[in-house]
Amino acid sequence: MSKKLRLGAFLPGAGQHVAAWRHPDANAHGPLNFEHYKRLAQTAERGLFDAFFLADGLAANFGGLLGGGGSAKATDFEPVTLFSALSQVTTHLGFIATASTTYEEPYSLARKYASLDHLSAGRAGWNVVTTIGDETARNFGRDTQLAAVDRYDRAEEFVDTVKELWDSWEDDAFLRDKASGQYFDPAKVHPPEHKGQHFSVAGALNVARPPQGYPVIVQAGQSEPGLELAARTAEVVFTAQQSLEDAQAFYRNLKGRLAKYGRSADELRIMPGVSVYVGKTEAEAQAKLQQLN
Repeated sequence: MSKKLRLGAFLPGAGQHVAAWRHPDANAHGPLNFEHYKRLAQTAERGLFDAFFLADGLAANFGGLLGGGGSAKATDFEPVTLFSALSQVTTHLGFIATASTTYEEPYSLARKYASLDHLSAGRAGWNVVTTIGDETARNFGRDTQLAAVDRYDRAEEFVDTVKELWDSWEDDAFLRDKASGQYFDPAKVHPPEHKGQHFSVAGALNVARPPQGYPVIVQAGQSEPGLELAARTAEVVFTAQQSLEDAQAFYRNLKGRLAKYGRSADELRIMPGVSVYVGKTEAEAQAKLQQLN
């Protein structure tokens, strides 16, 4: 039996390369232009890609290249909002939106992603990240970032709590019976009543269970606690190794962690990243890269 290749497209509005927006054919308004993202999504769908992925940050970082005003990556759309719109102009493309367990709250995040899953008819994914950087911490009432151990402890409980909220409603809880006046079956509602170290959530989610049950859980951490979080919770892991040997070692390392969480190796898909510069010849592709550099 042949294997089916899974393809995801990481398509930031300004392009991957920091200078991409300056290319003569580039749309310099791309990061905040819906038509630009619409074209990208529909092109990816025609190309039979499985998913459109977007990273996200919670601070406008003006250090480094941004300090001189030369990068188009200072601003962008919030990904769940953008993907909710793009879901209406596509039919099968999945949408993997990044959201932070460090500064979000489980209830609001569960609600957003359940809504995206309904709007897209079951095409939502959540890229689970923890967030570092004092500049982000200061946007959320903290002076400094959380310590790594606290970030990942919070992340584990966060994912568990979100899943409890997605399980608030059974799949067939909604009767919508006009004759009897019974809209839903109260016996099929299960408020999580979660009380943990980091979160306390009492009530049921006010969005019906997502069509997928759970939106696809994605992770991209490379640190030791990040790998453990991925082994415990993720269905897809994005990674970018610099050699075949490194990629194979990463694969063995991560897959080898699943058994202790009661998971089989085939429950986790690893998707390596690659930046592609296209030309009719290798020399032409190299010239494009050098032009950007």
